[in-house]
Amino acid sequence: MTRTSASTPTKKKDDKGKELEALGWDIHFWLGETTSQDEAGTAAYKTVELDDFLIQAPVQHREVCGFESSLFLSYFEKTGGVCLLEGGIESGFNHVKPETFTPRLLHLKGRTNIRVSQVPIEAKSFNEGDVFVLDAGLNLYQFQGKSAGKNEKGRAGQLCRAIDDERKGKPQVHVFSQNDRNIKEFWDEVAKYDSSSSGWTNGIPTISPDDGKDEEWEKSNEQKLFQLSDASGSLTFTEVKPEVKGKYKRAMLKSEDVFIFDAGNEVFAWIGKGASAAEKREAMQRAQDYLKQSGRNTCLPVTKILEGADNLTFKSFFTG
Repeated sequence: MTRTSASTPTKKKDDKGKELEALGWDIHFWLGETTSQDEAGTAAYKTVELDDFLIQAPVQHREVCGFESSLFLSYFEKTGGVCLLEGGIESGFNHVKPETFTPRLLHLKGRTNIRVSQVPIEAKSFNEGDVFVLDAGLNLYQFQGKSAGKNEKGRAGQLCRAIDDERKGKPQVHVFSQNDRNIKEFWDEVAKYDSSSSGWTNGIPTISPDDGKDEEWEKSNEQKLFQLSDASGSLTFTEVKPEVKGKYKRAMLKSEDVFIFDAGNEVFAWIGKGASAAEKREAMQRAQDYLKQSGRNTCLPVTKILEGADNLTFKSFFTG
């Protein structure tokens, strides 16, 4: 997945047409849950090609299924968020034919960055803390667990509207809260696809409680900064500690080297303008190796930033 603006630097202009500061590009390569090693390698290679093609250095982001960065997710907000479906290349959102359409259950989860993923149409897929959309083609059923967050509910509404728009306004949208008096109507629909429904009590299943993991992937561990340098004749990777714990200053980043910054829920590989060819070449790989060796989640987003093209997210972690 790539996002670019143009093949030449883009400039902001004021009302009189005067050029202001240059706008940057962000290139994202997204790795699916079952991505092969060859596919992952090709994605990284193509990202480098784009990097070379664009005159103004872009920011590179490695995104992994289920652990996407806030920036990546923000691109899809107006269409109900990123929707992760099971394998295949055809979209289930277009050209609905009742006789051929395959129903699906979409799970919405998160407090700030809500993700949408496809899960089996079974009662055991549900829980009380999230929102689910049963997409039956010309009928969309939105189920809201009793502990579901307002952002999950709002995003589910956006998703239903997006699907409805794709299908020319033909679907009917039905919204159910877990404790609604007419909730059995919803479970009657689920029962059409769930073979375990014969064991439900009065036609209503017992579902799992809120798992409390909505923000787990976003929680930050202690931030850390590392310097990658070959000034000694060989590449060294050493931690750089701030004078005051947790307070990192911009001056700690030296132009002649590469720095790896662990922000907790994202890792940045910052490349100084004067970094050597070896340091530049090793930047992204060292960031990924750090995740493995430190026991951190290897699916966390990894972003490569060149000095002078720092994005606002990265800048926010440093003072001065």
